[in-house]
Amino acid sequence: MSSGNLRLQVTAAPFAHSPRTTAAIMRDVILALLPAVAAAVWLFGIAAVLVLATAILGAVLTDGVFGRQRWAGLKDGSAVLTGLLLGLTLPPGIPLWMALLGGVVAIGLSKVVWGGLGHNLFNPALIGRAFLQAAFPTVLTSWVAPQPGQLFSLPPTTLSIPLQQSGTDVISAATPLGLAKFQHTLTDTLPLFTGQVAGSLGETSALLLLLGGAFLVWRRALDWRIPVSIFASVALFATLAWLAWPTLPPPQFMLFSGGLVLGAVYMATDPVSSPTTPWGAWIFGAGIGLLVVLIRNWGGLPEGVMYAILLMNAAAPLIERATQPRAFGRDERRIP
Repeated sequence: MSSGNLRLQVTAAPFAHSPRTTAAIMRDVILALLPAVAAAVWLFGIAAVLVLATAILGAVLTDGVFGRQRWAGLKDGSAVLTGLLLGLTLPPGIPLWMALLGGVVAIGLSKVVWGGLGHNLFNPALIGRAFLQAAFPTVLTSWVAPQPGQLFSLPPTTLSIPLQQSGTDVISAATPLGLAKFQHTLTDTLPLFTGQVAGSLGETSALLLLLGGAFLVWRRALDWRIPVSIFASVALFATLAWLAWPTLPPPQFMLFSGGLVLGAVYMATDPVSSPTTPWGAWIFGAGIGLLVVLIRNWGGLPEGVMYAILLMNAAAPLIERATQPRAFGRDERRIP
């Protein structure tokens, strides 16, 4: 080859590119959640479909109308995933207008005002859930008893008029965390694992959620260190608390109850609002696990996954900065 055929190409960083696109990652996460969605529909009927669809609609419309890149969240799946995750954190009997409002807030306050996809500090779905929790605490802590196989069962509160209270009571039931917190009654592990308990739509089956998480690890769509560190820290701190105070819930109950699996696998692993360094991922997950145990055992609410993740989201930039590896060839004595 003659030297005249050689060319020097000068480009700007980054020089390494991943074949994984945003749309592909979002699609994988949505696919991983489909078994849990199917379980929610089986347990809570058409109400689950309506709540999930309405939350997705609110997120997609807000992204399309107010986003910097109109309808980009629909094309790459990010707005759809945000609405889906939000819906999975909601009670089955929530009025549809509240689910729609939650989707609007999730995108509007957590993405649009921060500059769009990739700039949000907090997990968008949890911001929507936190807003609804603060604005409508009674509704967000009212639960519908699961009715497996009754697909066309619809709680009367689902179609209630905005800002109006339904005059018909739903078939209410306490969640396992509520029973443990206020009545000191523990639920067996098997119902927690299969999901046949009252709770949010995403608290359906720990088994199906974990299988979806394994699929995401295989597809390299999440950092496995974060959920592993969350589960390990919850198991450790819950065991220590249980040994010190035997009246507290045991570790297996803490692991499979509430929204821990959903939060650890699908929300805490959000690459935008979590550290990207290996050591940062371990610290981030351990902090979430510790906060979950503290809030569940000694807080005023029976559940603490949402607040634990949001608090650690706020600390993620500091963790990222503190755990950055030393640049190759850097002289610490000369470069500050």
